[in-house]
Amino acid sequence: MVALVRGRGNRNTRSRAPAPVISAKPKPKSAARGTKLKGAGRAGLPPRIALIAASGAVALCAGLILFTGDRLSLVQTGAGRSFYAALGAMGFEMTSLQVAGASPFATDDIVAATGMKKHDPILGVDLAAVRGRVLQVGWVDSATVTRNLPNTLVIRVVERTPVAVWQTGGRVGVIDAHGRVIREADPAEFSQLPLVVGAGANASDGSVFALIRARPRLAERLEALVRVDERRWDIRLKSGAIIQLPATNEAGAMITLDQLDQGQGVLDLALGRIDLRSPGMVVVRQRDAADPASTPGSA
Repeated sequence: MVALVRGRGNRNTRSRAPAPVISAKPKPKSAARGTKLKGAGRAGLPPRIALIAASGAVALCAGLILFTGDRLSLVQTGAGRSFYAALGAMGFEMTSLQVAGASPFATDDIVAATGMKKHDPILGVDLAAVRGRVLQVGWVDSATVTRNLPNTLVIRVVERTPVAVWQTGGRVGVIDAHGRVIREADPAEFSQLPLVVGAGANASDGSVFALIRARPRLAERLEALVRVDERRWDIRLKSGAIIQLPATNEAGAMITLDQLDQGQGVLDLALGRIDLRSPGMVVVRQRDAADPASTPGSA
């Protein structure tokens, strides 16, 4: 390239050497970082201080996310995703999911319900949403979800305890003490639980289950509990005998049954029916007696 230069004392012209060419290649990232830090130094911030300030800004943003329940607006943006990815690269990613208070039956269902995957950015987790999904699991009565930084999500649950297998209308399910069906529970895995039969059998207060569990001789002979007219219970034994309980004061009727068993061993006798429905009176019938009302579910 030739440049024309106007001299100070004459109008003569002379040629100039070609100007150097500036490379258009970008600087390596490490060089760019050094340039930024040097620029900060020229602005009055030494490179080390600038790096500490940048790290502090990241920590501040992480703290805001943690204490505002993940509701920062940046979550909705590409910048938010990039920010969480950067935090993940610093070690703030989920590598451990802990479930406390759950049985082996429930743990897999709870983990699946979280929708979490290993290496998800832990500060990007919506804790309220995870808790809501966990509460949809039939096993779970209550739940809390917390972060244990830098890499652990902790789920603590109070689990519903199976107390019976409920059969009605051709359907079978496992229920807790409040009669709620535990959808994920397989009835075949709870054959040791009492069978309750009939409409409304799950809606009782569950007190009869506790009364039976407190009586091992009765519990080991139990075949099923039959709800009658949605107001009282018949206890059906493996021997074929039926113990008819009253609609009220089941505990008092059970005490009467205890006295009969201790005095006469009625649970071991070949009986067809023990009627405890009337206070102060017990009607006992032999198994071979003609008794059309001995069909389970009769009032």
